[in-house]
Parts: sequence; structure tokens; C-alpha cells
Amino acid sequence: MLFGTRLVILALLVGLSIAPARADHGAPYHFGVLNQRSVALTAQYWNPILEYVSNKSGVPLALKMGKTAVETTEMTVRGEFAFAYTNHLFTPERVRLGYRVIARGDAAPIRATIIVPQESSLQSLKELDGKMVAFPSREAFVGYWVPMDALLKANVKVKPSFAGNQEGAMGQLQAGIVAAAAVNAQVLENYARREGFTYRALWTSDGYHGLPVIANPTVPVEKVEAVRKALIGMSADPEGQRVLRAGAELLKLKKPVGFLRAGDEDYANYRRFYQTTLVKAEHK
Repeated sequence: MLFGTRLVILALLVGLSIAPARADHGAPYHFGVLNQRSVALTAQYWNPILEYVSNKSGVPLALKMGKTAVETTEMTVRGEFAFAYTNHLFTPERVRLGYRVIARGDAAPIRATIIVPQESSLQSLKELDGKMVAFPSREAFVGYWVPMDALLKANVKVKPSFAGNQEGAMGQLQAGIVAAAAVNAQVLENYARREGFTYRALWTSDGYHGLPVIANPTVPVEKVEAVRKALIGMSADPEGQRVLRAGAELLKLKKPVGFLRAGDEDYANYRRFYQTTLVKAEHK
């Protein structure tokens, strides 16, 4: 019988310390996924992956997330997930929680980009001064921290509108609610292809490794290694390839995205960014 991978949405947020990664001995290990897309689309993409990894690793996994990126990040910080797919744990305060990077997506580096609709008259960041700009959330690394840092360094003050996730920010721009949107360029490309949305970039950042899979320090080492092995083995296994191909078709990706072995050292540039950003002094 396949391990359960039911989607769980939790909105109740209390406490800030690391909690047990499992509710009890009979429960699955919770796997949190950062809200870049809608909860429903995230579940459609990730449930087959977690089902595959559960069966290959012998470690039962269940998708669990909040309704927004902020909720999911707070749940991660509290230790409600045994594993998580997120890049929100690299601030100096959160590094001390002890989560460990075990894998990352086999994809090109992610970049922050600030975009306007193709037909917009805006041509530069300076022209955004005083205007509304959509961001996924205050937690988003390439969707908020990196682009807001660029705006502050350009002495451009905007009125933020927080949409809850990456595609929500693009939806606000597409609906004409905001003048521009700051998003993950990779998620944007897939969204634009799927929705037929045309846009122009006013600014794009340097690249960073995409979201990693991280492990809660309370999870036994042998369980962590079994999950890591199953993830990085997907691309070489016919069954895993089928799951990844189906996910790529769902999201309209150019090609399936598997997983590579990764460690904390692969995300050193995130930690350097947080040590020098102007956003830290302005908003944190």
C-alpha cells in the first residue's frame, strides 16, 4: 500500500522553538513545501514526488504547508516539518536552528527580477518610485529581499503589496492592481508560458542556487540519508523519471527537474547577502 501523502494545511501558528518532527510513532514525517504557487497546484506537483520517495526510502512522508509563504515559513521555524523545501532558513537567526541542506533541484540558478507588463510605459527602476509593486511575501528571498535591496540601493521607495505567493504577485500585475512585480524569474517564466502573459524585465539579479531540501536536526541520520538517496536517484530511475515528467507537464516546465546532492556550503552566498543587505536595517 502506498504511503499517505495527503495535503495538510495548517493555519494555527504558535511558538518559535524547534518541535518534534513527527506527531507520534505512527504518523508520517511531514514534508513542508514553500508556497510559490497555489496550495492546490503545489499539492498536484509534490504529492507524486513524496509518494515515490516514501516508497523508495521506506520513510513515510506527507505534504504539509500553510496557506501562505509566511505561514509555511513560521511552521518551518517552529520545527513542524521533518523535511522542507525552502530557502527561507539562511538568515543569521535561523541558521542557528540547525536545519541541514541535503539536496537541491537540478535546475539553473534562480534570479530575482522586477517586471512590468509588455505594454507598460515604465522603463527603469527610478520610474517605480512611489508606485505599488507586488511581492510574494516579506519572507521571499528572490521575491522580496533581493529585489527590495536593489530598490533601496537605487534610492527607490515603492508601496509593497504582498500577494501570498509568487504566482499571486504575477496575478496582481496581470490584473493591473500594481505597476510592477518582484518575483523569482524561473517561476515567472513557467507562469508566463502557462498563462500566455507577456512582460518586460526592468532589473534582474545575479544567480543563486534554487530552493534546497533541508532536514530537521531531530530526524535520525539514517532516515535523512534514505530520503536524500531517494530524491537524488529519481532522475536515473524509470519510475522516478515518469513522476518528474508528469510534474514538468503540469507546470509547463521546459524539462523535468530532478534533485542533486547538496550541502550547506552551496548556500553560502545567501548567508553573505543577509549580512550586508539594506533590507535588514529597513524592515527586520
